Amino acid sequence: MSLPNKGLARRVAHGAFVAALMSGAATAALAAPTHKTHAHKAHAAVDARDAKLEALQQQINEMRAQMAQMQQPRTDTQAEAHVAALQQQLDTVNQQLADVKAAQTADASDIITLKTPSGATTIPSLPNGKPSFATADGRFTANVRAIVMLDTAKYLQKGNLPSAVTNRDLNDGTNFRRARFGIDGKLFKDFDYALIYEFGGSGAEDAGHIQEAWAQYTAFKPWRIKIGAFEPNIGLAAAVSTSQMPMMERPGPAEVARNVAAGDTRSALQVTGNGLWGEGDAGIATRWFASAAITGNTVGVINSTGSATAQPNDEQTGVIGRLAIAPFSSTNWQAHLGVNAQLATQPNDAGSAANPRYPIQLRDRPELRVDGTRLVDTGAIDAKTASVYGAEAGLSVQNFLIESEYFKYKIDRRLTGTTPLRNPDFSGWYVQGVWVLTGENRPYNPAEGRFDAPKQNYNFNPAAGAWGAFELAARYSDLDLNYNAGSAGTAAAPDAIRGGEQKISSVGLNWYLNPDIRFMFDYLHVDVNRFNAAGVQVGQSYNALALRSQLTF
Repeated sequence: MSLPNKGLARRVAHGAFVAALMSGAATAALAAPTHKTHAHKAHAAVDARDAKLEALQQQINEMRAQMAQMQQPRTDTQAEAHVAALQQQLDTVNQQLADVKAAQTADASDIITLKTPSGATTIPSLPNGKPSFATADGRFTANVRAIVMLDTAKYLQKGNLPSAVTNRDLNDGTNFRRARFGIDGKLFKDFDYALIYEFGGSGAEDAGHIQEAWAQYTAFKPWRIKIGAFEPNIGLAAAVSTSQMPMMERPGPAEVARNVAAGDTRSALQVTGNGLWGEGDAGIATRWFASAAITGNTVGVINSTGSATAQPNDEQTGVIGRLAIAPFSSTNWQAHLGVNAQLATQPNDAGSAANPRYPIQLRDRPELRVDGTRLVDTGAIDAKTASVYGAEAGLSVQNFLIESEYFKYKIDRRLTGTTPLRNPDFSGWYVQGVWVLTGENRPYNPAEGRFDAPKQNYNFNPAAGAWGAFELAARYSDLDLNYNAGSAGTAAAPDAIRGGEQKISSVGLNWYLNPDIRFMFDYLHVDVNRFNAAGVQVGQSYNALALRSQLTF
């Protein structure tokens, strides 16, 4: 049976085609997989759209049934009116189905790709001169980082040193102590990252190598999980950023301690956390800090030595931890008390042909690196394990700060020979004070358990009568790497270690022009007392003057 005329037949056929097409589209949309989300509201939205799709499918089925009935004889006027109404309904359902399908597609995109945030345009900025990029909601950031430190030094040594002293002419001159470049930032809000390369060095600049390469997950508040190559948190002085230290170098005892199982470029997995007990506004409150890490070897061994043969057969492994509490009263004062520990459970295995095979070596430069010579050194000790135990304390009152640490270093020798040697132990400590002459204070950083550099009230601007911030610092350190050293003129005992004792008194003046530029002036008096194997004095006393020009952003 046919429709009354050809024009009407074409319109009915067109309507039937659209209905069939819409039925297929609705069926395909209903067959699409439903993605799970973590949000209850997202589940509800998906369920509501599924119900709406079912209703639209039902409407299409009803319209198809009506079109089938149109095959019955009727007048032209009736058919035309009915087809027009049906076409209008099909157009409406088509738009509704398109809207629901678009929303469902967007949901699937949200679930799979975590959705590009609204206002996803990257916004560049230059806070304190640091190039930074961020999405409008801050979920993604990237910051260009640079730390450049140019050191200049003059060593004032005596001219009549004994012939046994080998370090008779320490190198005056300049050295790029640090030249670090890279990026850090945030990914998907809950991940921090850093990729930093280092081109500076101690005594001479080094080839470029990885300084930091890590990622950190921050959503398990108050805990953070960090993995990669970085300096694990292991002490009060060690925790302070190199660009914020009050003296040009860390105290010798702290430097030796941090390099046993922590230190720069150490591969590690670390968990840290911090929080607050009480409220400081109403009285005394206390901040707490805790960290623990499993550590491995330092990165860049092949690059630093230029030879793959220097790689150990088995790399060092260790565990470290630090606990601290920091009582405070509003902004009037801030105290800090803490303990830290390290255990190198497996020293590097240098191979069966090496002597010693499992070396542990404690040594340091005299708190200035223009000349990279180490004046105190235990030498390599064949060790089963090595450990360090530290106690730390600090107190900040307005623009004054005093802090101190004590360390005990122990080495468990491997039991070799018919008469095993005794296990040596060493010690070191320091105390340092800071006075910010322009009135600013060194703020406490509870996330790292440390005192940061002062934030100056006014940047350097002579036209406005502003000269930045000035800070006076002083320190005394004592590092004793002697064990059963004996006396002058006597040969060393079989278990003796004559690493030497290094005492350093230093003062410094720091000038902060702005958050990015700082100049440091340090004066050091170094006194090294050390015997060689025959009991001859090979230590010396000298003074040194140093200047650091620092750019950081």
